[in-house]
Amino acid sequence: MTEELRKELIQRLGEKDVLSDEEIFEHIDELIILRSRQMLMPLSMRERLRKELFASIRGMDVLQELLDDAGITEIMINGYRDIFVEEDGQLRKVDKAFVSKERLEDVIQQMVSTANRRVNEAEPIVDSRLPDGSRINVILAPIAMNGPVVTIRKFPKSPVTMEQLIGWGSITEEVAVFLKVLVVAGYNIFVCGGTGSGKTTFLNALSNYIPADERVITIEDSAELQLKNIANLVSLETRNANAEGENGITIRDLIKTALRARPDRIIVGEIRGKEALDLLQAFNTGHDGSMSTGHANSPADMLSRIETMVLMGMDMPIEAVRSQIGSAIDVIVYLGRLRDKSRRVLSIIEIDGYRDGEVKYHDIFKFEEIREVNGKIIGELKGCRDRLYNRTKLEMAGIYWGGHEED
Repeated sequence: MTEELRKELIQRLGEKDVLSDEEIFEHIDELIILRSRQMLMPLSMRERLRKELFASIRGMDVLQELLDDAGITEIMINGYRDIFVEEDGQLRKVDKAFVSKERLEDVIQQMVSTANRRVNEAEPIVDSRLPDGSRINVILAPIAMNGPVVTIRKFPKSPVTMEQLIGWGSITEEVAVFLKVLVVAGYNIFVCGGTGSGKTTFLNALSNYIPADERVITIEDSAELQLKNIANLVSLETRNANAEGENGITIRDLIKTALRARPDRIIVGEIRGKEALDLLQAFNTGHDGSMSTGHANSPADMLSRIETMVLMGMDMPIEAVRSQIGSAIDVIVYLGRLRDKSRRVLSIIEIDGYRDGEVKYHDIFKFEEIREVNGKIIGELKGCRDRLYNRTKLEMAGIYWGGHEED
């Protein structure tokens, strides 16, 4: 019935000038009243039809209700018939579907156009975002065999704060204070973890410790960071190349131009390739307190991946690469998603520099699992015997941090 009424509504709206939401609702109400005279229609059905019809014209069709549901963190569309969501860490299929492949394709074009992106058979893969910051990945035919595939990663309307992360048990208050001290003092911090471990959320919370009087430039593939306390903030976003493969703007391009825009700090949403070299150079050229994230299964794995990414961008001796890493990055925060679906800070390491052909590091904090109660993991993020050794930036910032000492 919804699709039939939608077609009637489209005919009724016809070629009219741009209508307000209220005017569209008026047309919808008229249609529903007419239909209710022909068949018994409970109030609950009228309200549902009203929402669905408006969403089909102004919203995202059957996705709108899922996008509006704050409890849903991810939406996965596998062709127009199958829609899955992640809620409370669990995947489930929803009893909703698009009426046709064409209708889903219309909604996809509507979604990517909000960020001036495009996707078609010639360019069947695109990363984009919605106005609320939700991240979108689209894969079309001929790459996707079972129809258009869309993955939407939702983010809270209000950015998650470090206080909330403490309340959820993702981090302890002691470690949060420690990281705040490092951010204020200008330590270069790298956040790593697997897919869905909360890297962007954590980076955003961490970034809000940056002093309000500094100039910050954020660089992302799709703008997601929401820094609330920085007045002198510049947000940069990459641009895909056109059909001829020209006029694309990459992370590398943005890092290079950001260095000429007088930043105090540079925050790169995520590094995935050749831009790792530019990031290290930015870290090493006086932009203390800069940050970034990357995919990795451990801090050691992240160091190895950075090496590989740098070598993708330039042919240089491995010793030089490791020396750059050892001097550029001060601290790595490793996040993980445990088997109970909780997201935790699992370890924090300090980079000790480059010696004897290797990047040296040691643990400062490490998560220790104690037991499991009713499927929930109980554990502690404990301070290790080693403490923060590089205190030069603390001293330059006029900060004394006692921290935890050796036993």
